[in-house]
Amino acid sequence: MVSLNLLQRGVVEIFPNNEQENLTNRINQSDRPLRIKLGIDPTRPDLHLGHTVALRKLRQFQDAGHIAVLIIGDFTAQIGDPTGKSEARPRLTPDEVAHNAQTYLEQAKKVLDFTSDRLELKYNSAWLGSLNLQDITTLLSSMTVGQMLAKEGFSERYGKGTPIYLHEFLYPLMQGYDSVAIASDIELGGTDQKFNILVGRDLQIKEQKQGQLGMLLPLLVGLDGTQKMSKSLDNYVGLTEDPLSMYSKLEKVPDNLINSYFELLTDVDISSLSSNPRENQKRLALTIVGQYHSSKIALQAQQDAEKIVLSGNTKDLGKIPEFAIASITFPVPLFYLLKVSGLCKSNSESLSQINNGAVRLEGEKIPNPEFSFNSVEELTGKILQVGKKKFLRLI
Repeated sequence: MVSLNLLQRGVVEIFPNNEQENLTNRINQSDRPLRIKLGIDPTRPDLHLGHTVALRKLRQFQDAGHIAVLIIGDFTAQIGDPTGKSEARPRLTPDEVAHNAQTYLEQAKKVLDFTSDRLELKYNSAWLGSLNLQDITTLLSSMTVGQMLAKEGFSERYGKGTPIYLHEFLYPLMQGYDSVAIASDIELGGTDQKFNILVGRDLQIKEQKQGQLGMLLPLLVGLDGTQKMSKSLDNYVGLTEDPLSMYSKLEKVPDNLINSYFELLTDVDISSLSSNPRENQKRLALTIVGQYHSSKIALQAQQDAEKIVLSGNTKDLGKIPEFAIASITFPVPLFYLLKVSGLCKSNSESLSQINNGAVRLEGEKIPNPEFSFNSVEELTGKILQVGKKKFLRLI
């Protein structure tokens, strides 16, 4: 069983937290597993390590015997969370949301236990999509304009004269209504989600239900060491990145972020860390690549990263040569791909290298000389390697 200390690891704030209402009491006084809510708006298809902070906390509650309720905000994503935005978000189409949700869930399986009866997967269109005008009017009447303008972001935009559209006021109410619909006991969210989580608690209480607790988690700082991890800022580590890219990024994490990365992204005991920052960087990279690939592949990625540096090719993984595969006709035999990409000079050399066990894709040996690939998607973004010093990223 997971300890209470682990459930609180890395948490910035739990609210309420008083003698009557706190996490310990909520767990000890309940005669059933708690329902832990995490709502996700699939506004983008790809996840990075910043997204896993909340997912890992949800998994810890699963492992402690509680019910993880993962809400895919297919309805709210079409509005867009205005939190922290200086202007209205562009509205997504239902097709865009559906595509993002599908890829999101495939990646979330790397963290959550989808085989357990302790996971409920919900789409909030199931209840929000059926609200009529009277229901929405009732929902709107639960908050004042003054309360909405007190929300971070809205107050700044209002002060600057930046337009705030009426549909944006609906967002925190709808996210809060999710808590009513699934009867959550605890809601997880980033530190920027406190307002929305409190709305959910207030709506539950107005429905004569027990109000949920809020558990706020820090926003992971990106590899630049200053701003929140974001794909648009190119300071991220993607959850589906190839092992070599993932390792090479993580072993360069700034010294001031190492402890927080261990705390938020791993189960490693912080007291066990070395006094040598470089050793900690390597351990961090090895641990996280091992979590999302395997220990064996992580070790291979470490060895490959060291070989790249020793060979003098580059200390920057982004400069690994790339090869465009879009023009290749599929299915394509591995030996032909090695030749046409320039990793081998001829088909015979390709076959020889394969038979000698010198060919790897994503760190995994491919010893079969008759192996072939059926589609571009199988290879895009992956690292193809021959021997110790030849690497190509396939694009």
